[in-house]
Amino acid sequence: TDATKSDPTAPTAAPSTDAAPPPPMDSATMMKMWKEMKTPGDMHKMLAAQNGTWDNEMTMFEPGKPPTVSKSVSVNKMIFGGRYQQSSYTGTMNNEPFEGMSILGYDNTKKKFVNSWIDNGGTGVMYMEGSYDPATKSITLSGTMPDFTTGKDCTMRQVITMTDDKHNNMEMYYTPAGGQEMKMFEIKSVKR
Repeated sequence: TDATKSDPTAPTAAPSTDAAPPPPMDSATMMKMWKEMKTPGDMHKMLAAQNGTWDNEMTMFEPGKPPTVSKSVSVNKMIFGGRYQQSSYTGTMNNEPFEGMSILGYDNTKKKFVNSWIDNGGTGVMYMEGSYDPATKSITLSGTMPDFTTGKDCTMRQVITMTDDKHNNMEMYYTPAGGQEMKMFEIKSVKR
């Protein structure tokens, strides 16, 4: 009514938040985009340069205790047409047999590295994402996982430094819920 229009305190209709959906994409454009997204690129080639068998020295850090050192062997290979690098680890940790597997890839859509890790020391899957720094030749990944000691999520940070095609270094950091970041372990690797 005219009275409502002249009353500045009268309620007004909320602006519409319904945006029109984007127009449908034609199939040729979708196929072109899909082909670009699924094609391995320079980041995948960089991972492929790390293929082979590696001898690893892992140093574990625990507050208030001296570091412990263990050995393992890992085999890196590109899978699914060069899209992901699978790293399979075997060795010992705390005087027990150790097995672990990493799947590391570069997601062309996200423009990020993605990594999952499983091992015989647990039943969960650790997932992290991150980016590459050409100045330091390193991939820094971060993510969360449940801390089995508290049941709460903790933050994990991993730094993989690819010094060259025959040497790399991996550091893993852990931040408990409400706590400070600490270095869990470091793996120095030399390709056979």
